[in-house]
Amino acid sequence: MKRLLLPVAAMSILTLAGCANTSGYSGDVYRGSQAQTGQNVTYGTIVAVRQVQIQAESRAGGLLGTGGGAIIGGLLGSQIGGGSGRQLATVAGALGGSVAGTAAEGGANRVAALEMEIRRDDGTDVVVVQRADHPFQAGQRVRLIGNGGSMSVAPY
Repeated sequence: MKRLLLPVAAMSILTLAGCANTSGYSGDVYRGSQAQTGQNVTYGTIVAVRQVQIQAESRAGGLLGTGGGAIIGGLLGSQIGGGSGRQLATVAGALGGSVAGTAAEGGANRVAALEMEIRRDDGTDVVVVQRADHPFQAGQRVRLIGNGGSMSVAPY
């Protein structure tokens, strides 16, 4: 029973490690502060599109992946050997688990995105990065919604 509990706990903690809210990186999602406010709209043509990734911030500040990994690694390490060897294995497991948990959380919090260079109709260029939830391509006409601080791209 004890051997079954550890893998279940490991999967639960590592699943929770990827709980960053990434929906805000979409051009289809507005923050509450943007609702019922006027947004500027300009028009332009996409000059270049490049696939990038957005590293989302973790709600727990990385604590869940690092701490959860350390706990799981320590628990797994404590089942190896006996005496001082068990203590060393527990410490090594906790250190290795914290590194693995941090890496797992960082990977889970990455979002596929597009970096789009857009030439506005007035001749100025702007670059906008947003979640890759629409198939944008060079030469496509688009609407730019927002201002310099917060701008999204929408199909025209």
